Amino acid sequence: MLTIPIFQVDAFTDKLFGGNPAAICPLKEWLPAPEMQKIAAENNLAETAFFIHQGHDFELRWFTPESEIDLCGHATLATAHILFTQLNYTSDKIHFHTLKAGTLTVSKENDLYTLDFPARLPLVCDVPAGLVEALDGPKPVEILRSRDYFIVYETEEDVRSLKPDFNILKQFDSLGFVVTAPGTNSDFVSRFFAPAVGINEDPVTGSAHCNLIPYWAARLGKEKLHAYQVSDRCGELWCESKGDRVLMSGKAVTYLKGEIFI
Repeated sequence: MLTIPIFQVDAFTDKLFGGNPAAICPLKEWLPAPEMQKIAAENNLAETAFFIHQGHDFELRWFTPESEIDLCGHATLATAHILFTQLNYTSDKIHFHTLKAGTLTVSKENDLYTLDFPARLPLVCDVPAGLVEALDGPKPVEILRSRDYFIVYETEEDVRSLKPDFNILKQFDSLGFVVTAPGTNSDFVSRFFAPAVGINEDPVTGSAHCNLIPYWAARLGKEKLHAYQVSDRCGELWCESKGDRVLMSGKAVTYLKGEIFI
């Protein structure tokens, strides 16, 4: 029987039961991908992160309940939080090597973690028939795309009022759907839907901010931004646009630690 440590962290929040929960599993060596996928499905959280020590750095992978994905912010923040607070990591910066997103770094200052991620500016795209109707809300201002469809609305209330039909959304050729608008008490707000990978609404989505930060930095003419993801659990981010990179900072809280037996 193999025993694997497991931690669960609420990321992009300073309060338990807020932000986005992620499971973190430190490994001595990689398990087969189907085994990691089964663990992620059993955890049934938006993301389960697996990592191994590699020299002075770490290798990192992320799984939703249904598939491995190319980039995840909140589970990266959660992994860094566990390394710093539970696993005695003593440097002020962690380097994570990933399969498709290159090297990601996380630094810590007091209780704030800062992620250095690639920017993904959304671009003009063809809008598929039925997308606006599937989101079930006001007419958007514009629709763009990078990895995900990126839908911009006029007001925060427009974003909050959306009631998507997830059965229809999962039929579109897209991992996810970012919806966003100017914020009432922040520079911008957002929500994120990804039913195609088993996450109807993600509470707080770091990878979506790879799109959101360059878009709002250009639109508002400022490099430093304050953001809320207005899901039921809510999340808060402090952001900065750095050209082809973005910085996003947030807090995290440990919820549990235990062991998996397989």
